[in-house]
Amino acid sequence: MTTLDHALNDLRSFFDEKAKTHGAVFQSVDWNSPERQKTVFHQLIKIWINPQDSASILDFGCGYGALLDFLQAENYSLTKYIGYDFSSSMIENALQTHPRQEGVVFTNEVAQLPQADFVIAGGILGMKKNATEDEWTNHCFETLDQLWGFSRKGMAFNSLTSYSDADKMRPDLYYADPCRFFDYCKTKFSRNVALLHDYGLYEFTILVQR
Repeated sequence: MTTLDHALNDLRSFFDEKAKTHGAVFQSVDWNSPERQKTVFHQLIKIWINPQDSASILDFGCGYGALLDFLQAENYSLTKYIGYDFSSSMIENALQTHPRQEGVVFTNEVAQLPQADFVIAGGILGMKKNATEDEWTNHCFETLDQLWGFSRKGMAFNSLTSYSDADKMRPDLYYADPCRFFDYCKTKFSRNVALLHDYGLYEFTILVQR
């Protein structure tokens, strides 16, 4: 088993425990406040340029389904919402707090995921545990390749930024170079790429449109 495999197993255990301890609240997905969570959602969902236009969403790393609540509160015209998370405990919380709704699916089976108009991946790249920088960077790029394959119209993701204050960085977190990720998306996926790095958090968001 590689260091990366160990890191991914540690991450799954970490979020399983968070979900069991905190339930369906922002602490379970390691946000420090609901306000920050909403700020991040507002950036990610900019990939959906016209909220009145109907669209389907694959929420990759959905946690307890907070993005679904956000989209419904903001009156986005959802045709289908698929929430995926590798933590079975997160999915259990999502199912418990979201009564059965037409067009809403929660799953931890990545092999069964369908395509969607937009793929949203919030917070899935930022914690690397004991994986090396190179291992985690390669893992991130492979994940983006996978997400792009799931998307019909575009994808959005975020990451902690390498421009964070050095004295506040933690060894278990991954601080991505936004320029490198912008270049990867621009050269491999699409000419229509936006980098957002101006919303007051130590992170960035990238939007990629087909």
